[in-house]
Amino acid sequence: MPYIASEQRYDDMNYARSGKSGIKLPQIALGLWQNFGGNRTLDIQEEMILRAFDLGITHFDLANNYGPPPGSAEENFGVIYHKHLRPYRDELLISSKAGYHMWSGPYGEWGSRKNLIASLDQSLRRMGLDYVDIFYHHRPDPETPLEETMTALDHIVRQGKALYVGLSNYNAEQTREAVTILRRLGTPCLVHQPNYSMLNRWIEDGLQDVLQEHGVGSIAFCPLGRGQLTNKYVDKIKAERANPTGNLKTESYTDERIAKFEALQAVAERREQTISQLALNWVLRGNRVTSALIGASRVSQIEENVAALKAPELTAEELNDIEAALVGIGNYPW
Repeated sequence: MPYIASEQRYDDMNYARSGKSGIKLPQIALGLWQNFGGNRTLDIQEEMILRAFDLGITHFDLANNYGPPPGSAEENFGVIYHKHLRPYRDELLISSKAGYHMWSGPYGEWGSRKNLIASLDQSLRRMGLDYVDIFYHHRPDPETPLEETMTALDHIVRQGKALYVGLSNYNAEQTREAVTILRRLGTPCLVHQPNYSMLNRWIEDGLQDVLQEHGVGSIAFCPLGRGQLTNKYVDKIKAERANPTGNLKTESYTDERIAKFEALQAVAERREQTISQLALNWVLRGNRVTSALIGASRVSQIEENVAALKAPELTAEELNDIEAALVGIGNYPW
């Protein structure tokens, strides 16, 4: 049967304006970094993407190197898009990125004009699209002049191959300079995509202030700490403490760290939530982050994460309890 999107798809999703732009992002977006490449069957990927859209997730985030192998996530998304989502193109925000290694030779990574333009052309072919809604420079390039990289992004928009541009993994000063160049060129930066979670709070040390000052939105990737902010992880570190297997770092399952996760779990349980849902509410607190970019390996995870948006705002007492639990908790991705 042909796919027909749910008529209720916009009923429960929250949308937030990205900085001072005209674009609203769903507060939960779906990233295709993992589980959407050649290592998962297409039917599972299709089920997750279509369910996400039915839940009001309009933003699907990719990059040229997502897989494995690199490029396969874009290829698979293209197949699913053309089979099911093409009639809904004007309801979708599709993004891609370039900057990490993609092909051999001196032009296959970083931030040169040649790399960025060639990368996007390849991404568009893989997905079968005329344009992407957002094109990011995936990481700052220490050797290419920032003016060259930003001029390439501006050129891509003027070509009509992207509607907006973004930055990812840029620190506060790099972001300030890049955003200033883009504004001068006439292509304002729409959004910054940083790694941000309870366990990785680097953006609070200046970057968020720069984004607010310049009217740039933000979408946090890895808001669940690469799986650490889940009930599954808490069970895993407790089991590892009871019977060490060597699969986790010793620092990750000390009595003190487990007690901190139990404290987070207690806050979540008082709110009738999972730790994952609590972590998403925390990332989106105070409206300083526009959207949280989740990953998924099954439909139920997407449903659980979207349900977090139905919860009440975190109270001052809950925020204080969370802050106390986070002191010295450490970040040990598994």
